[in-house]
Amino acid sequence: MNIRVLLVDDEEQFVEVLAQRLQARNCHVESAFNGDDAIEFINAHEVDVVVLDVLMPGRDGIETLREIKRIKPLVEVIMLTGHGTVETAIQGMKLGAYDYLMKPTDTTELVDKITKAHQRKKDQEDRIRQAEVDRLVKTRGW
Repeated sequence: MNIRVLLVDDEEQFVEVLAQRLQARNCHVESAFNGDDAIEFINAHEVDVVVLDVLMPGRDGIETLREIKRIKPLVEVIMLTGHGTVETAIQGMKLGAYDYLMKPTDTTELVDKITKAHQRKKDQEDRIRQAEVDRLVKTRGW
C-alpha cells in the first residue's frame, strides 16, 4: 500500500498510537500537531491523505482543510471529530473533505477510508495525465 498519510491532531499521544497502527498496515505516516505545521509540511512534501482533527487550538480543522484544498486540491482529507462536532465535519465535506470519522476511531475503518481516499486521488491524477496526453496529441497532430 505505502500511502503517504499526514496525521494532524493536537493530542500527541493519540497521534503517536494511531501512527503506529497505520505504519503496521504499510502506510508512510508523518505527524503535525496543529494546522500551521500541517500546512508547512504539505507545502514541502508530497502527501496522499490527511487525517485531520476538527477541533484544534489556533488554526482549526476547517481552516486547515480550506488551505490544504487551496494549495494541493488533489490531497484527500478525512476529518476526525469528537462528539458534538459532526456538523463541523459535514461542513468540511462540503469544503472538499473525502469523509469524516468519529473519535475514537476504529483503525480498520480508518485504513479502509484512507485506502479509498488514496484510490480517488490516484484516479484523479490519472485523468489529469490522460487529459494532458490527449491535449498534446491533438495539438501536435500525432
